[in-house]
Amino acid sequence: MGQSLSRRSFIASATAATGALALPARLPAQPLTVDANGARILGVARREVQRAGSMLWHRDIAAIADFGQRSTEPRLHLANLEAGTVRSYLVTHGAGSDPERDGWLHWFSNEPGSFATSRGAYVTYAWYNGKYGMSLRLGGLDPDNSNALDRAIVMHSAPYATPAFIAEHGVLGRSNGCFAMDPADFMAALTQLSGGRLIYADKLI
Repeated sequence: MGQSLSRRSFIASATAATGALALPARLPAQPLTVDANGARILGVARREVQRAGSMLWHRDIAAIADFGQRSTEPRLHLANLEAGTVRSYLVTHGAGSDPERDGWLHWFSNEPGSFATSRGAYVTYAWYNGKYGMSLRLGGLDPDNSNALDRAIVMHSAPYATPAFIAEHGVLGRSNGCFAMDPADFMAALTQLSGGRLIYADKLI
């Protein structure tokens, strides 16, 4: 990924500022025990938050999407860097990254129309009401995800991102490249990540 963040100008807007003010800056610490994988997630989160630097407005909580895991696994990890805790959730990948629909992300793409997931660091902007209800706008901070805004890559809830969908189909559904979550989990992610925080997506294995 290199050090591309340092050369990209920060994208700010009135709507982003409004979204940042509308949601709480932080939530109480989550009383979770962190195992070896949790410690690894916290390490990745600290590294990527440091790399993003001033691109972020808040550095207390970051999300790490480990697309080296199958879609049936909780692979979106919310890392509370102040409390040293991690909470994990289901998240989809793009249909263009998984044409066989086997639940594995096979490749990333930044190309418009690819319907694929892009790797790299994202900054969260404002929330808004869209096709899937409340959603979170994202901006790409790396060359590998620089088209995120133009591709309308966002975080949202979806009925195809639930344990019930896995029980019926064997895998999660696929998005058009967005980070889609179980509606039962999405509000927790929205409240903790909105307003200039980091989401980092890659295969960590």
